Amino acid sequence: MTVRRPVAIVRPYADLVGLIQEFEYQVRKPTAAQAAMQHMAATRPGAWFFARTLHHLDRVLLRLSRGQVTLPGVVTGIPVLTVTTTGARTGQRRTVPLLGVPAGEDIAVIGTSFGQPRTPGWYHNMRADPKVEVTYLNKTIRASAREAGDDERQAIWDRAKTIYAGYEAYASRIKNREIHIMILSAEGPP
Repeated sequence: MTVRRPVAIVRPYADLVGLIQEFEYQVRKPTAAQAAMQHMAATRPGAWFFARTLHHLDRVLLRLSRGQVTLPGVVTGIPVLTVTTTGARTGQRRTVPLLGVPAGEDIAVIGTSFGQPRTPGWYHNMRADPKVEVTYLNKTIRASAREAGDDERQAIWDRAKTIYAGYEAYASRIKNREIHIMILSAEGPP
């Protein structure tokens, strides 16, 4: 009689899961007040104001809350990650708060730059060096960035519009450039 032993499936990163699971990342429905703030932020004056001030305000709030609270999270109900890239020209570390959009087990970030005419610098940084660090609720994970394929873009864009009402308004103001979508995937151990 032959005894069959269970076959172990060897995976190079057996305990590696997607960013969604690692962060326990959730998108909650905004309250009525938060939804109203989303609409205000999507207007030209709101977008102009937040494009110039939000990252400064968030930096302070994140430091004071030890990475637990962001201004968009409180005011608009938007789940915000901080993504650290390496500057394409400077080689310096750059950290920026971005809305994360679930994309399967990964998280996508969208380069609308509040509807401004220029492609955001973080996109160029990710293209030059796709190795990034993603922080959410004070947990940091190394990840790699890649541009979303044509087959992924529409699904991510549709999901993004359900999370933040401003994306449609931003897209209507962006005339002479593509809105880039980058997908962040957890990396395995070194």
